[in-house]
Amino acid sequence: MLKSELIHPEISAIIARAGHSSKILIADGNYPASSAIGPGAKLVSLNLAPGLLSVSQVFKVLLNSVPIEAVNTMGMPDDDPFKLPEDPPVWNDYRQILADIKSNIELAPINRWEFYDAVASRDHVLTIQTGDQALWANLLLTVGVRQAGE
Repeated sequence: MLKSELIHPEISAIIARAGHSSKILIADGNYPASSAIGPGAKLVSLNLAPGLLSVSQVFKVLLNSVPIEAVNTMGMPDDDPFKLPEDPPVWNDYRQILADIKSNIELAPINRWEFYDAVASRDHVLTIQTGDQALWANLLLTVGVRQAGE
């Protein structure tokens, strides 16, 4: 039995094999997870019901389980019918999660189409599909490196 916060066996195995620059997508409930995925990536569905689990909940657990060097959100194109007039409220949740662990990582939006391209790359190792209903809630994490003594 694992004592750490992350106890999902498949997610644990995949991130244990991930290396520096690997990509982990935490997808909201609207993301096309079965078709917009990297060629070698695994899909783990945690979308039990609308709203369960949230991207924020998964994000918190992963931050305590794997070194992260970059956190990207899916940027809102100007012509998108679901574009909001300001940053989506969930992005502030992510910023607060990073602040709570005293991380100096900045949340960095990347253009929607570049986001899909990054997910389609060979570096993408894992998509965790959630049931999050917040708009623009997708997060693409880039695995960092372990420092000596960690």
